[in-house]
Amino acid sequence: MAHHPHASHADQDTHGDGQPHSHGNGNGNCHRTDIDWAELAPYLEAQAELFTPLYERALSWLGKEVTEPGLIVDAGSGPGVVSCLFAETFPGARVLAVDSSEPLLRRAGERAARLGYADRFGTLAGELPGVLDELDYPANLLWAGRSLHHLGDQRAALSAFAQRLGPGGTLAIMEGGLPTRFLPRDLGFGRPGLEARLDALEAERFARMRADLPGSVAETEDWAALLGAVGLRRSRSRSFLLDLPAPASDRARTYVAESLSRLREGFGEELDPVDRATVDRLLDPDDEASVHRRADVFVLAAHTVHTAVRAV
Repeated sequence: MAHHPHASHADQDTHGDGQPHSHGNGNGNCHRTDIDWAELAPYLEAQAELFTPLYERALSWLGKEVTEPGLIVDAGSGPGVVSCLFAETFPGARVLAVDSSEPLLRRAGERAARLGYADRFGTLAGELPGVLDELDYPANLLWAGRSLHHLGDQRAALSAFAQRLGPGGTLAIMEGGLPTRFLPRDLGFGRPGLEARLDALEAERFARMRADLPGSVAETEDWAALLGAVGLRRSRSRSFLLDLPAPASDRARTYVAESLSRLREGFGEELDPVDRATVDRLLDPDDEASVHRRADVFVLAAHTVHTAVRAV
């Protein structure tokens, strides 16, 4: 999912790689039952692939933290782009993609087979965090990439995640960062500062989403403190940058256009008339000032990973 104080206007209900979550318990399937995940899967894959450089940096850092990977669990895997990056980064590990959407898990399995990881790649369908009780053995690394904030009781979910770690195992969550940016502050039309206003709308929507989750519990987002509260130690945090400078590639432009289009559809009349007209112009492929054609479109994102270790 995005990044208000946690996501960006670009991510909406997403992984931060542009993916709407489907991993369960108030994520995609619980509070958005109208989503056709099979139809959405190619879009989700394309978004995650665009963010691959950021994930590669994060996983490289985790590789220095986790010396004996064993079992890696991707809790909230979506179509498995990041799960397969784990398989690539940790060639000695078995990777398990966990998600509530079976269509997305099928895509994950197909991707793993295509890349040659099928012999050490599995999938598990079910709602987080309870589905993790079905693990055959403890995880050496449990990754939750933008899935935790879609679980009503985040502290209870962290405790459940921690309990699925083996001694010395690492929990890594991707939460927080900075709002994603696509455009200069002044577009040459409309009111300057459009993206900051979109961020504010997204922050309000995120707060409503959190409040409406089953069993929602308000928490101060001090991830180090929360990780310590569930019995983990040696907490660390680090942020990773995705910097795709202008002029944007066709793939980046597609991502920007789809993100803005989803915002336009999702916010509708919440946008003031001037901003709504500005977004419409940005989305018009026949307009020289649109994101399809202007030369100053870029993608700049920063996502934060927090880790902690279970005592040996």
